Amino acid sequence: MDAFSDVLRGVRAQGSLFGRSILTPPWSLHFVDGAPLTLCALVSGAGWIVAEGEPPQRIGAYDTVLVRGPGTFRFVDEVGTGAVPIACGVECATPEQGGTRHRLGWHDPDQPGGSGGSGRGDAATTLIVGAYPVHGEISRQLLEALPVLLRVGAGGSADPVLDHLAAEAAIDAPGQQVVLDRLLDWMLVCTLREFFDRDRAEAPAWWAAQRDPVAGEALRVLHAEPAAPWTVAALAERVGVSRATLAKRFADLVGEPPLTYLTRWRMALAADLLLDQPDATLAEVARTVGYSDPFGFSTAFKRVRGSSPSDFRRAAAAGPSAGYRAPRAVVGGRPSDAL
Repeated sequence: MDAFSDVLRGVRAQGSLFGRSILTPPWSLHFVDGAPLTLCALVSGAGWIVAEGEPPQRIGAYDTVLVRGPGTFRFVDEVGTGAVPIACGVECATPEQGGTRHRLGWHDPDQPGGSGGSGRGDAATTLIVGAYPVHGEISRQLLEALPVLLRVGAGGSADPVLDHLAAEAAIDAPGQQVVLDRLLDWMLVCTLREFFDRDRAEAPAWWAAQRDPVAGEALRVLHAEPAAPWTVAALAERVGVSRATLAKRFADLVGEPPLTYLTRWRMALAADLLLDQPDATLAEVARTVGYSDPFGFSTAFKRVRGSSPSDFRRAAAAGPSAGYRAPRAVVGGRPSDAL
């Protein structure tokens, strides 16, 4: 397991809201529930993504944008459009509101833009949107590495995936949600790879370090065996370099010493275990992340996370659910088919 795969482990499209809208101007789609992460891909046409506190971002066909919550955002035909938003709300996802068909991309042939209608026309804009739940402390590390608004242009490795997404969203077939979920995951990985490779200044330090033969191998080993009794000397021997070489290369590229990185990673793993396995004892969690002594584990956890494991678990149990609410779409203008 590499660092990138690890931080993606809890970022999965599992029955998340999936929308495909065919729009003719003017329009204003306002996503008001602030999903942790939302992927917007344009199959055809053009428009603007307007996120809270961010400069408007124009997107064209086969451009992809990731929006990090919890702020809301809009997709509009023009900045300052005169389209008046019409509240759609969560009730639009209910069957009596046609939500299933809209959510999965089914188009009424009797409606404009449907297969039996007058067609989309050259002016139509087709938007595909997938909203991601993000669970756990590990996955939050990915969100922390992302800007509020991230755009990747057409012409990259995500283009073929978008072709598959558009084709699947246009049909109504058994198992469709599962296919859409997996395609969304694929699309997300392609988009993040291209963004991090292009904008190295925005990428987390471990992204570039993964390609280094020394630091990258050390990262792979630490993520594959986080509970092993690592020392810098043992890790250097495993990587095949001197202790001094490993320590310097790792600190230069990752930004911290190997064992400091390992401790932070272990505490992220422990935090998710404390949340996901409420019946596990502190001793069991400690052993899972490489600590034979629960007291030593508690000391390290408090130093890194700011609270003891017990307090962390109690606060999580008492606080609001970390679950994800599907976003509501507020639709204005004249969409041929709305979310």
